[in-house]
Amino acid sequence: MRVQRLAMLVLLLGIASIAWAQTGKEEAFVGARGKYWAFQKVTRPPVPPIRDAWIRNPIDAFIFDGLRRKQLEPSRPLDRTALVRRVTYDLTGLPPLPADVNAFLKDKSPDAYERVVDRLLASPQYGERWASKWLDVVRYADTNGFELDLERVHAWRYRDYVIQSFNADKPYDRFIREQIAGDEMFPRNKEALIATGYLRAGSEHLVAGNIDPEESRQEVLTEIATNVGQAFLGLTVNCARCHNHKFDPILQSDFYALQAIFAGAKGKDVEIASPEEKAAFELAQKAYKERLAPVENALKELAKPFEQQIVVERKAKLDPKLLEALKTPKEQRTPEQKRLASDADAQIKPAWDEIVAIMPAEVKAERVRLREQLHQVELTAPDPLPMAYAYVNTDDAAPRSYVLRLGDPHARLDSVDAAVPFVIRAAYRIPTASTGRRSALANWLASADNPLTARVMVNRIWQFRAGEGLVRTPNDFGAMGDKPDSHALLDWLAAEFVAQGWSVKAIDRMIVTSNAYRQSSTPDEAKSRVDPQNRLLWRMNRKRLEGEMIRDAALAVAGTLNPAIGGRPVRIPIEPEVYNLIFTEYERDGLWPVNPDRRVQNRRGIYLYNKRSVRLPMLSAFDQPDAITSCPVRPVSTHALQALTLLNSGFMQEVSRAFAERIQQSCGRDRGCQIDSAWQLALSRAPRTQEIRLSKDFFKSGGTLPEFCLALFNRNEFIYVP
Repeated sequence: MRVQRLAMLVLLLGIASIAWAQTGKEEAFVGARGKYWAFQKVTRPPVPPIRDAWIRNPIDAFIFDGLRRKQLEPSRPLDRTALVRRVTYDLTGLPPLPADVNAFLKDKSPDAYERVVDRLLASPQYGERWASKWLDVVRYADTNGFELDLERVHAWRYRDYVIQSFNADKPYDRFIREQIAGDEMFPRNKEALIATGYLRAGSEHLVAGNIDPEESRQEVLTEIATNVGQAFLGLTVNCARCHNHKFDPILQSDFYALQAIFAGAKGKDVEIASPEEKAAFELAQKAYKERLAPVENALKELAKPFEQQIVVERKAKLDPKLLEALKTPKEQRTPEQKRLASDADAQIKPAWDEIVAIMPAEVKAERVRLREQLHQVELTAPDPLPMAYAYVNTDDAAPRSYVLRLGDPHARLDSVDAAVPFVIRAAYRIPTASTGRRSALANWLASADNPLTARVMVNRIWQFRAGEGLVRTPNDFGAMGDKPDSHALLDWLAAEFVAQGWSVKAIDRMIVTSNAYRQSSTPDEAKSRVDPQNRLLWRMNRKRLEGEMIRDAALAVAGTLNPAIGGRPVRIPIEPEVYNLIFTEYERDGLWPVNPDRRVQNRRGIYLYNKRSVRLPMLSAFDQPDAITSCPVRPVSTHALQALTLLNSGFMQEVSRAFAERIQQSCGRDRGCQIDSAWQLALSRAPRTQEIRLSKDFFKSGGTLPEFCLALFNRNEFIYVP
């Protein structure tokens, strides 16, 4: 017995020494890199005790302190007309109405601007604008990507969840918990279940051919772990997929330990329909099939004689054994004959294009007519029963997780337990049971003690409003990322964010009501020599509208924008060359069904059908991300195709005509009224004397009102926020 106890003691000591050695190895790797500022707990710094009339709130105090150290002064305030245009675009993504601009200009009360801000924060368009930013970060799209790029019929509910969350000012810590573990933490809550669609937002390699289940599973886990690291922690954990991170204190085992948290769950469409919705769907589906059946039957009857002709010809050429198996009644076939008959069926069955190829011209024409009729009926199909495009626990225990050599699921190295990154783990532990792992991760991410979460989010808010983040690499707070010039301001905002109940609107309001935000964006050569990149924010950064915003703004100015909130994604007409990009193994008609209702087509850009393999030319020209990888900052390119798109595209021509019709309805033939109204609607200001003269000269030279409207859409001033 004593020998057994000694042996057990030796064994335990051995295990302890191995664990100690492993921990010691991890600590040695992390070393001094673990002392990097981003991994240290947030502490609220004191607000600089500066007394100056320019300082309106603590943000101004931090900005003014940084400017003073470099002997710089803030820029002059933006004029009120441009200011209301700036804040309206920033908070809603849409231009202000002329009536709203005029009301603000007439309001001389000291809190006039603050009341404008509060109205915009309360508008439903605020959530739509914020969602466009968040969906870029989480690489949301309505399809899977890769070869087939199949539609995700129910994914749009996650997009609507994000819009609703920002509109409701849902606390960011709750927003995190719902997306990471909504099904676990808030059972029977449909909204929280839909929120887990975040974990399925990335592309997924689903193909028609043979797939390796282990590789597919590993791709999904890699997608999830990568984006959780980037979106919430601002860490490039994916750089540790094949080896320890070269620059940050992220171990290779950290990457797979983070993946292990999600290993006991999977993507699943979960039914959330009520009994009433099910009953209504069954009735609608029955009526739809009754409309569809006559057209489908007519197409089958049309093809039948030509299909039979090909079958007869091919049967005559079959091997006798195959033909004999085919002639034998199914119930009398031997196992061998069943196999032969299956082979025979495959050989004699013609494809659709082979059938069409032998049809006479008049039959082909009738078939085309019927196919068009078929697609018209298909447009009337009822919406599918509501499902949550979710990520939920399986009934099975989570499989063991391993470090993989070069990310190969068939080259396993050491096993790992589910855990958060070692460098910021402290005493935090993830449960061993698969259920509860995601809840534990969510609580850790949403903790005020987490050194990264609040910093990363307030940096995104700042970037959204100022044009650049305090850390200009929002997805990378590591050693190779950008370093904040005002670390104190970043930490003060992070601490304030938590103190304000993780309220995004509270931080937004503080930023846009500061005098720093209200500065002019006009360049200054002398200040540029001291701070050429405007890191100290001595002026506001000028921002160009994104592709979706340009489209939305043009529709809003023309008076044809449909303001409806939420719902299934909308397809709009596309060019033939774009249509040809759609992959299909079948016929190429009806692949992009467009609702003929123009009001439906004129929804905001956030509701347009986002197919990963098909980019809409106008949005692509203005740097829409591809939704393959996370896009924390949209690039801003300048090239000739942008000018050609704004001038010559069918959409811009059409929206210019609608703009002209709107002006004619309000002004009739009064040319002065037309010019003034067009300027107020498109640019939120009255035209200057020289602009009035140039406009009148344009009309005298034969220019039309639609052409004049198109010219306004092509002004630099239209596509830039002042």
